[in-house]
Amino acid sequence: MADSWTSSVDAHLDWTPGGGRAALASAVRAAIRDGRWRPGAVVPSTRALAHDLGVARGTVTRVYADLSAEGYLSTSQGAPTRVATAGTEPRSGPPVVSTDRAPRWNLMPGRPDPSLFPREAWLAATKRVVQRSPNEVFGYHDPAGAPALREALAAYLGRSRGVRADPARIVVCAGFTQAVAVLGRALRDLGSTRMAFEDPSFHLFRDIAAASGQQVVVVPVDDDGLRVSELDSPAVVVTPAHQSPLGVTMAPARRTALVRSGAVVVEDDYDGEFRFDRQQVGALQALAPEQVVYTGTASKTLAPSLRLAWMVLPRSLVDPVTEALTSSGARPSALDQLVLADLISSGAYDRHVRRCRLEYRSRRDRLVAALPRDLPIRGISAGLHLVLPLPLDAETHVPAAAARHSLAIQPLSRFWVDPAHREGGVVVGYGASTKHAFGGALAALLAMFHELTS
Repeated sequence: MADSWTSSVDAHLDWTPGGGRAALASAVRAAIRDGRWRPGAVVPSTRALAHDLGVARGTVTRVYADLSAEGYLSTSQGAPTRVATAGTEPRSGPPVVSTDRAPRWNLMPGRPDPSLFPREAWLAATKRVVQRSPNEVFGYHDPAGAPALREALAAYLGRSRGVRADPARIVVCAGFTQAVAVLGRALRDLGSTRMAFEDPSFHLFRDIAAASGQQVVVVPVDDDGLRVSELDSPAVVVTPAHQSPLGVTMAPARRTALVRSGAVVVEDDYDGEFRFDRQQVGALQALAPEQVVYTGTASKTLAPSLRLAWMVLPRSLVDPVTEALTSSGARPSALDQLVLADLISSGAYDRHVRRCRLEYRSRRDRLVAALPRDLPIRGISAGLHLVLPLPLDAETHVPAAAARHSLAIQPLSRFWVDPAHREGGVVVGYGASTKHAFGGALAALLAMFHELTS
């Protein structure tokens, strides 16, 4: 029976001691072929592997030389030996060609530029938190979220979004997806099992609500936002500041009608910090704090990978939602919560948001200036995306055209539920590319759009 041996770089081989040089070479080939030693990975030094396996270093040196000649390993003077990046087949064989390459340019909606993450500010805040926090911070923490973050959020949301909040009504969760899930369960446990969404809207959130026990229905959206007169549900999820994906802002009369409808309103303020052309639109929650669940997130301002979001709840929902959140088991990192609290309290978060707002507005302006002036673009006043209209028959060609231009982009029709209301177009997420790549992404978009409309 073969023994498993490990080296100083945690490389595993199935090799029988005493098998000799040929057996060792076969074991390394097998490790490369089945992916245990991945292309580009550093392999153990000859000294380390010889020590681990109990063989002469010269034996390992000769094996490495043979495998380098065969194309399995790559060596260069003064650098560690690595698994060859050309693949796991020897050079005498045909090259491995991938037919599923990721697009070069990214204009997918709902994504911020990851290169804008404030690394230095985050690192400095992390250092302060680690140095100053008591030991208890590294134990189990309040299921509603770190008190320091809830206090910082109450002040920040009040001045930046007009939210009427106090820390006792704020619950921190792992992204808006978890917020939808726990709200769905909490409302179900209270006897409310029907939840409405805007049409169009993002299918993932509808699916999560359905999985939490809610019957999902949709209500159409027009240029004034949700058609409140067609709402017949005890709960509804809306994006009033910048409708996702159409980008319209809910009209004042609709906002008033919605909070008077009697429904529990879940306000998804996913990109409320990014308004470019006029005064910020205040949160719907301020009109009816005991009727509206305000939800916000750090995904667009900082990074989606942090999984940091928050709910400002009506008092009647604080305990049910906290209980549902506790039973879910998932928690955002307490350390990350404290770092965000430090950023907010120190003013670093506001400075970062202002820098991002300027960058995204610049991209929006470049994009709009490059498009035909008579094109009825939607959603340009705010957010990280806009909508370019296309006839439905032209939109069917978007996936193939985007692939030809190596462009990741989202067709508008995929957001609709009711075919009677469906419109064609593409949702252009101008936040997704890194800053240096935006010019190339814009060129690819214009080429694709010209191809589809000419």
